[in-house]
Amino acid sequence: MRDLIVTLIVFGMLPAILLRPHLGVYLWSWLGYMNPHRLTWGFAYSFPFAQLAAIATLLGLVFSKEPKRLPKSPLVTLWFMFVAWLCIATALAIDPGHSLEELIRSLKIQLMVLITFLLIVDRQKLHVLVWVVALSIGFFGIKGGVFALATGLNYRVWGPPGSFIEGNNELALALIMVLPLFRYLQLNSDNKWVKRGLTVAMILCAASIVASYSRGAFLAGAAMGFMLWLKSRRKLPIAIGALALIAVGINFVPEKWFDRMATIENYQEDGSAMGRINAWGFAINLALDRPLTGGGFDTFTPELFWKYAPDPLDFHDSHSIYFEILAEQGFVGLFLFLALWGTTYFICGGIVRRCKKREELFWARDLAAMLQVSIVGYAVGGAFLGLAYFDLPYHMLAMTAVLHHLVKEAGVYEDEPLRTARGVPS
Repeated sequence: MRDLIVTLIVFGMLPAILLRPHLGVYLWSWLGYMNPHRLTWGFAYSFPFAQLAAIATLLGLVFSKEPKRLPKSPLVTLWFMFVAWLCIATALAIDPGHSLEELIRSLKIQLMVLITFLLIVDRQKLHVLVWVVALSIGFFGIKGGVFALATGLNYRVWGPPGSFIEGNNELALALIMVLPLFRYLQLNSDNKWVKRGLTVAMILCAASIVASYSRGAFLAGAAMGFMLWLKSRRKLPIAIGALALIAVGINFVPEKWFDRMATIENYQEDGSAMGRINAWGFAINLALDRPLTGGGFDTFTPELFWKYAPDPLDFHDSHSIYFEILAEQGFVGLFLFLALWGTTYFICGGIVRRCKKREELFWARDLAAMLQVSIVGYAVGGAFLGLAYFDLPYHMLAMTAVLHHLVKEAGVYEDEPLRTARGVPS
């Protein structure tokens, strides 16, 4: 039955996507983040629904008359530079043929980021995209939160099989990134039941994050929570409420969770932590040997560990977005990667400052602030996870570029002529 439902939804939307290709961005996001076909048990489990959605969207992009444009934002230029460098580093990789497979996989994600740039051209489309992304990932946080609370937080919560966020650590980081999006949606909803539902969703997602038993998520969640408070409109009531919630909730967290978090301080005694440090040493040594382009995609292999790792026998994955990029794309790639996310963060900050006195653009201020919070969560949590090519942060980058363009159109930048942003109430 689940197979049939997913199939009917996808094939039912394909004709509409050909006429209104921005719907393909929503469908692809739903399929890519929620992976509904992975929740089935029959033919739909491995059916290439996402490819069908991408093909229909590309056809609609070419033939439909729907508005298309690239946002006027430096983020678009930086993004093009980063994607171009991925291709260059692959051509000069240690094993170009092997790296090419991962490049193709990454370029499929970046292609949909480009399509998001082109088709999400107004406030309404951007707002719907936030809903789709938040609910697609939040589904596992809500479902997992119910399970976690029902079982006393004694069992770990996992993501959809066969996806970027299948693991408990990866799901926790994704939930940390979408929690601020739920907050944005709550701030910009007039329906009290929607607001209450989003509050419940955030609480359940927080429970799922705790039940991941992820030490990286603990640090990222703390950073995200602090930023969320820093960006809030009513800091004192929120601080009091959060402290009260923590004081009550801490009594229900099992002792083994605290034991797990305690290993952060005593990392020298933890084999997993020392394995990560060994992998980071490997990344540094490889990058020093090949400083410009690194080793290419999928460089973390047992064979190369023998040559570059401090402990050749202790093989691990990258466990860090920064060391993953450093080893695979070199120092140039790392510079572009850091520039990409640093620029995203500061553009959001500029939007917050420029829109805080424009009532018609409060929605833009809220979204920019929450995107900043998400980026901080990714920056901290990503230090301990190899999710450098995960599509969610790049989708948030696309949201930021589109938002930047809309705010420019609204005339809040002094060097821009005053125009009413498409889709923004005047």
